[in-house]
Amino acid sequence: MKISVEITFAPLEEEYKDKIKNLIISIRKSGFKYSENPLSTHIYGEYTSLMYFLTKSIQESFEEIDAGIISLKIFKSDR
Repeated sequence: MKISVEITFAPLEEEYKDKIKNLIISIRKSGFKYSENPLSTHIYGEYTSLMYFLTKSIQESFEEIDAGIISLKIFKSDR
C-alpha cells in the first residue's frame, strides 16, 4: 500500500537548525521520493518500509534533543 507522510520537526531548544538538517539529510539519503517546503517535508513510499524508516529516523532525532515535537500526517495515497 502506498502512503504519503507529511513530517514537521520542531526541536524546543536554542540550537535547533542542525537537528532539523540532520533529519532532512536522512530523508534525502533514504531512497524514498520526497519534497521539501519551508515548514515540512513530504515523503512517499510503501507503508511498511516507509514506516520502518520513519520510526528509526524519529528515534535518532529524539536522541539528539532534550525536548521537541515531531508531527506526522499520514495519507493513504501517493500524492
